[in-house]
Amino acid sequence: MTGSPLLLLLFLVELGMACEYLSMDIMERWIIIGFLLCHSSLNTNQASQELWKMALRSGLYLNLIREEVLNIHKVTEDLFDGMKGYSKRIADIKECRDHVLANCGAMHRERRHFLRAALKELFKVLEDEPGLLGPKALFVMMALSFSRDEVLWLVRHSENMPKMKTLDDYNDNQMAELLFYMEKLRGLMRKFNQVVQRYHVQYLAQFDALLLNDTIQNMYVCPEEESVLMSSFVSALSALSVKQVDNKEEFDFRGLRLDWLRLQAYTSVNKAPLPLKDYPDLAKVMNMIQFHTKMVDSVEEMLYETSELSILCFYPRVIEKMFTQSSEEMTMKRYLMSFPFVFSHFNQCGHPLCPEETEILEKRSLRLCVTFLEQIAKQTSSVVLEICAEQRNLNDQLLPKHCAESISAARYRKQKKPMPKKGEVQKEKPGAESLRKDRTVATNVDKMHMMLTELCSSYSLSNDFMVFEHVVIPAEFLFSQLEMRLMEIIIKMTNYNQTTQEITRPSDLLAGIRSYTASMHSLSSYINVDVTRLVKSVLLQHTQPLDSHGGLTVTHYYTTWYLEAVLRQASSSLIVHCPTMQCFVSQSTDNELSFRAEEFSDVSELQALAELIGPYGMKFMGENLMWHITSQVSELKKMVVENMDILVQMKNNFDKPEEMANLKKRLTGGENVLKRMTIIGVILSFRSMAMDCLKDILRKHCPFLMAPIECLRDFISPDTDIKVTLSVFELASAAGLKCDIDPALVAAISNMQTDNTPVEEEFKLSCLLLVYVAVSLPTLALDLNSLYSREHGGHNNNIHCLAAAINQLAAAMFTVQNKNIEQQLKEFLLLASSTLLQLGQNVERVDVKNRESIYLLLHMIVEDSPFLSQDMLESCFPYALLRNAYREVHKAFVVTLA
Repeated sequence: MTGSPLLLLLFLVELGMACEYLSMDIMERWIIIGFLLCHSSLNTNQASQELWKMALRSGLYLNLIREEVLNIHKVTEDLFDGMKGYSKRIADIKECRDHVLANCGAMHRERRHFLRAALKELFKVLEDEPGLLGPKALFVMMALSFSRDEVLWLVRHSENMPKMKTLDDYNDNQMAELLFYMEKLRGLMRKFNQVVQRYHVQYLAQFDALLLNDTIQNMYVCPEEESVLMSSFVSALSALSVKQVDNKEEFDFRGLRLDWLRLQAYTSVNKAPLPLKDYPDLAKVMNMIQFHTKMVDSVEEMLYETSELSILCFYPRVIEKMFTQSSEEMTMKRYLMSFPFVFSHFNQCGHPLCPEETEILEKRSLRLCVTFLEQIAKQTSSVVLEICAEQRNLNDQLLPKHCAESISAARYRKQKKPMPKKGEVQKEKPGAESLRKDRTVATNVDKMHMMLTELCSSYSLSNDFMVFEHVVIPAEFLFSQLEMRLMEIIIKMTNYNQTTQEITRPSDLLAGIRSYTASMHSLSSYINVDVTRLVKSVLLQHTQPLDSHGGLTVTHYYTTWYLEAVLRQASSSLIVHCPTMQCFVSQSTDNELSFRAEEFSDVSELQALAELIGPYGMKFMGENLMWHITSQVSELKKMVVENMDILVQMKNNFDKPEEMANLKKRLTGGENVLKRMTIIGVILSFRSMAMDCLKDILRKHCPFLMAPIECLRDFISPDTDIKVTLSVFELASAAGLKCDIDPALVAAISNMQTDNTPVEEEFKLSCLLLVYVAVSLPTLALDLNSLYSREHGGHNNNIHCLAAAINQLAAAMFTVQNKNIEQQLKEFLLLASSTLLQLGQNVERVDVKNRESIYLLLHMIVEDSPFLSQDMLESCFPYALLRNAYREVHKAFVVTLA
């Protein structure tokens, strides 16, 4: 075709068209088996003998049915061995077998090499000019038929070849390319079927009909019945029009082809009035017309006849071996999708007389197809994620934490200090990898991009295909592999170690995920994959405690780490909650922690955490925090029950100092109560910080959603029905907004109550718990760590967290019990003020050392509460004491003004 460009548009007028694309496999089978049955002519007819030898030299095996093959040399030799006069034929058989073993493998290898180049060239020409599919349709059928013969020859010989030195000729690591262009040509014929139809309809009406009419006119004898048939041929062809193609009418020439068979039967019998052998031109013209009609109404049948590969279903080992060999070749990666696509032929390998095997063949085909697609997807996803990892490493070099060395070097230069010695290797600055002296030298990233281009090109074969009744979408396999691998990589980047309590900072993990996401978006320039959907799917799964496969996620690991590492250490006062800086700070002690709390709990880190785990993850973390709170509340209730009588008396006699002093001596476990309440306060303080950061993130991402939620929350008043209030607060809390009553804590406290306990009994325990806390507050002055730190804005033993614990726990408990929260907190404030004022009357310096710091605690409780006010505090506790307390705790700090 390309050798003579001027002849590209000319139609190939080949009067024996059916023979041009007839399978060599079929012809060789007829020749070999025919001469096994009619072998006498081999000794008498030289032409028959030459034809027989040619077939014997084609290979060692012939396909009988499915994977059953016939060893043609052995079978023929065994047949002729016992016959007289066939010794020369036996010698010919041995000579042909030696010829096959010596030359046939190399010959077919070169033939496949030629076909690969020819099919590629043919496809490129026809893809560029689809109009050529009309005049060159025969070339397409011939190319497909020749290629199919070579594929089947290699399959049956590679499976059955004896051991020999030249086995490389029977292994083809480039088979993928041949299969790929076979599928591409099939796809072109289907896609431009209308072009082929249009061309051949015109050809049939304007050339074939006239040629057939001239041929009929030149016949000397034409009986009536044969004349009627041939006249119907001419009239049927002459009536064709291009408008029929434009109107998408259905063509059906099966009747015409059947009449041609009938005519052959009439004219091929002995003493026929019109012997067909006397009119070879008629047969040639009709065979050409038959091919042209098939190009109009039976293109799919022609493709099946010339390129159907369903027999590969019975050679799973061979096709797996070919796929593996092609996978290892860099240049073959772009053609790998042809192997799974071959399985779309396998629905034709069953037989209607054996329907029970269909299910078995279907399972086998799907298993192999899925295996190949998963392997291609794994290779592609590995390359994609390697590129992402490389980009992440480059991006990591630009993080602020790596700039210390550059700042130090700049400082050396500014101060004119000696630079480090020459022996010390200086780190390259970010971006040095982009400086190249020779562009022809390929870096590792270049090679990965090249491999990705090759692999993604294979997905261009088709968006989907059918395997039996299943629609297979190759891109979805890549999507699932990328999803699974990205999930694993994010978990790996989390770097959680339960033994050493190590984990990646949320901001570093978020930076890594953003780098991966940005790199993965470049994948859409190679292949049509919805990267946005992929990233959303992965990140959404990480907002849940378990992913879709039941594996642990980022939400689970960070929830576990913050509970076990940060909050557990905070309950031991090794980590201090710092309201001033809105974070937790590690205390400098002998037992140094493996991490610095401020590096994991400041605003930027908690905002990164909120971005990672989202509202769903925060809800899961909140549920875990509530579980720890309810366990502490259960213990507190047990302690209240043990001291119930004393607490009742203290509640009734709080204004009698002497009696209160006697009762306090009988009261046990006061320090334990405060300790547990402090733990609750620490947990709630951490949750409040996390929710504030979630609110900031949501305001950044969806301000249009946050504004209505805030408006709805602000609309709630104390007179609103409690169920409506809790529903609105639950919505607001999920968005990170602070509410007067914590709905999660209310739900946790509500779940603690059993049906056996009356509500009044629970209410009594709640009131007495507040009494217990109020009368125990003076004992905090005995703790040296109760000192208020101006730097931290709180106490060194986290007792400032009692404010959050008292306010939120009281609000939740009394909401569950449907009682007045404000009234109960007023009673608590009155009782606490009374006990703290008694603390001021103690003249022992040991007890009053941290008295001022404890006074501030009372002020914090009022400031933190939405139900208490400064007026209420001043009515029961002199403001002068608070003012003096603030002055005392700030004496140690020097304030300088610029």
